[in-house]
Amino acid sequence: MSSPLSSTKTAAALRTSARVSVEVLLVLVAAAVALWVLGRMWSVVWPLIVGLFLTTLTWPLARFLRRLGWWPSLAASAVTVFSLLVGAGIVALIAVPVAGESGELADGVIAGIDKVREWAAGPPLNIGDDQITGALDTATAQLQDSVGSVVTTAVTGVSTVVNGLVTAVLAIFLMFFFLKDGPRFLPWLTRQLPGRLATDVPEVASRCWDTLGAFVRSQAFVGLLDAVFIGIGLWILGVPLVLPLAVLTFVCAFVPIVGALFAGFVAVVIALVSNGPMDALIVLAIIVVVQQLEGNVFQPMIQSRGLGLHAATILLAVTLGGSLAGVVGSLLAVPVAALLGVVWNYLREQLVEDSPEREGEAEAEAPDDGAIGSPVPS
Repeated sequence: MSSPLSSTKTAAALRTSARVSVEVLLVLVAAAVALWVLGRMWSVVWPLIVGLFLTTLTWPLARFLRRLGWWPSLAASAVTVFSLLVGAGIVALIAVPVAGESGELADGVIAGIDKVREWAAGPPLNIGDDQITGALDTATAQLQDSVGSVVTTAVTGVSTVVNGLVTAVLAIFLMFFFLKDGPRFLPWLTRQLPGRLATDVPEVASRCWDTLGAFVRSQAFVGLLDAVFIGIGLWILGVPLVLPLAVLTFVCAFVPIVGALFAGFVAVVIALVSNGPMDALIVLAIIVVVQQLEGNVFQPMIQSRGLGLHAATILLAVTLGGSLAGVVGSLLAVPVAALLGVVWNYLREQLVEDSPEREGEAEAEAPDDGAIGSPVPS
């Protein structure tokens, strides 16, 4: 016969569970309020994030120029102008091929649709032309009924383009100021915070900056390798829009796992429409090989220390970010998860219980004047 439960231990367990539940609920409420405030300030926060991303990419060049003796403002101006020229060149390289091959691509899409109709009309589907025509008529009628929503969507699209331009301009100006005055930020922050916060907050900010910079630069380099190898394969096969597809591969590299799948899907579809099924299969094989090289060779070599995130964590973070905020959420999911990991690791370092041996070592290494830690450089 089993022993009866202890009423004292049961009550204590319930009280502990209730207290932990209330504390977790308060943390979730605080997080929800913080996200709500962040959403209300998104018009300012998003340019700030883009500016930080651009700064992490361009800071090594600015740092190199500053070490050569350039004034901070001159180095920041030179790097900003160079970045604008590179961006304008990329846009021009994309726009010209797309405009020049748009007619050929449109003809290929029409031919591809005809092939799909012929395949659907045969076994095993045996879909007749009448059924296909009926489906097209139904889609046309639904489109005519939703003209208002289409116009609204078009207006929204124009507004999105305008907002994107404003965001880009603000991000460029912020990048300039970050490049010019960024090294002064941590010393200034140290002087503004009281007590232990003057040590903890700058330390966490420094670690987050290092992690963000490692993520952005490593993803950019890996994306460049993917774009070069996949672009060469598409060029050899004669697939149209090679340069835009290579640039799309580079951009999608900043969204781990999901971005590679999307860029590969677009490349395979264009190869299928323009060159046929055989070349599409070859493009698929090239993408699979390059992605395997990226995952097993490139990233372990480039990200030697890594972000401290498991592949499953990255996939879940990208999925959650996409469901919450679409493309922007997918783009920010991995760096946000990595930064949260940095904060959590620092908190664990501060909350861990020191053993007597570690306490003895700390006392032996303590300075004679009783100072706590080293002074922060001005």
